Amino acid sequence: MNARSLSVRLVAWYAGVLTLVFVLLGTLTYVSLRQYLEANVLDNQARRARQIADTLVSRTSRDNEASLGAQVENLYSPEANDRFIRITRSDGAVVYASGEPKEAWFRAGEVPLAPSAPATRKVSQPQGTLLIAAHQMAGADGTRYRVEVGISGEGIEVALRRLLLMLALALPVAIVAAVAGGFVLVQRALRPVERIAQKAQDITQHNLSERLPVVRSGDEIERLSVSLNHMIARLEDAIRSSKQFVADASHELRTPLTVMRGELEGLAQDQTLRGETREALGSVLEEVARLADIVEGLLALSRLDAGETSERVRFDLGALVAGTAEQMSLLALDKEVHVSCACDGEVLIEGDRGRLKQVVVNLLDNAIKYTPPGGRVMLQVRAEGDSAVLEVRDTGIGIPPEALPHVFKRFFRVDDSRSREQGGAGLGLSIVKAICSAHGAEVEVTSAAGAGCTFRIRQPLAAPGS
Repeated sequence: MNARSLSVRLVAWYAGVLTLVFVLLGTLTYVSLRQYLEANVLDNQARRARQIADTLVSRTSRDNEASLGAQVENLYSPEANDRFIRITRSDGAVVYASGEPKEAWFRAGEVPLAPSAPATRKVSQPQGTLLIAAHQMAGADGTRYRVEVGISGEGIEVALRRLLLMLALALPVAIVAAVAGGFVLVQRALRPVERIAQKAQDITQHNLSERLPVVRSGDEIERLSVSLNHMIARLEDAIRSSKQFVADASHELRTPLTVMRGELEGLAQDQTLRGETREALGSVLEEVARLADIVEGLLALSRLDAGETSERVRFDLGALVAGTAEQMSLLALDKEVHVSCACDGEVLIEGDRGRLKQVVVNLLDNAIKYTPPGGRVMLQVRAEGDSAVLEVRDTGIGIPPEALPHVFKRFFRVDDSRSREQGGAGLGLSIVKAICSAHGAEVEVTSAAGAGCTFRIRQPLAAPGS
């Protein structure tokens, strides 16, 4: 997962959580505001009901109940003020009931009697909700009366609809703004991580001297990059020491091996040696020669690992391959292997001509060595897009599938086909891989046991006019 996909996931998670929080907050605000407004309206109606009871009902008796309605009309004008007022006795008889309101927010005549109802209630009607508060009071003669005062809840609904409209408009804008801000912050926070990851991918054993960028932010990212740089420094020292040891050991072994080889070759020319001694001497000479080849291979690898190459020149890869194949034709004739070379025109590349010739030699030598008499080895050079492609195919014994991932490892052999008797040290393909890596080329192999194998090298073409 790269930094961009991580930032997208973080922003998506942040947007989801933020949306959920905003929706819950909006819902809580809506419910709380509704409860507050309804409670406030009911409280006002309760005070008005107590006021009517204290000023009018407390002085009323059964004898003057008829005048109570006129007093309510004169003092409160319920129809004109869009209010509902009703006074009932404890026996359920209606002493006074207001008429239909001016704005027709509710039907006063359809409000059910509820003498045992609580002090406040909501009555739903097709026209809307009616909020009613009630207060009980004893008249002058002890008769119990119930005063109900109500008002339409349309004002509350209007306010709540405005709130919903505001939330519907403001919530997406707030979410988009918050998500955009969060995306910018996440991108800014992850940008150093992306730079560190990109630089870490670019660092190989050939450029361990480079370091990861350090962001002076004082947070965990800075400490991580500093710690990784310290680790890379330790790896650089360890690998440099290892390479230096291999290079020094290979260089120091060349002289004694050369001396031993010369001495043994001189002894082998002594005609007085008996047959068994001569055979033992020849076997030792072969092992010394094999050791010399191993040392030369290790020395070549150590130089490649150190980045040691000749000056890069522009040349035709097809001409180099064709010339190398012609030089190795005698080896192919001795094994009765037919070698063919095809090149699709001029294929120009830039690189160390000597090193790249060594690649062709190693691949061609392997192909000839492990192809039985009567077999074929085909070399082809062509241009594909902006790359030069070299293919070396043979009809030899092939490589088992389980061994393919390991063929470029140093000293690796396939036991049943890469025997010591054939002279291989297990370094040829390692050298091919190292030379290709030094030239920015890719090398791959496809094969099956008994069906031959194909080595394919893909290297960038030389820039036009260079």
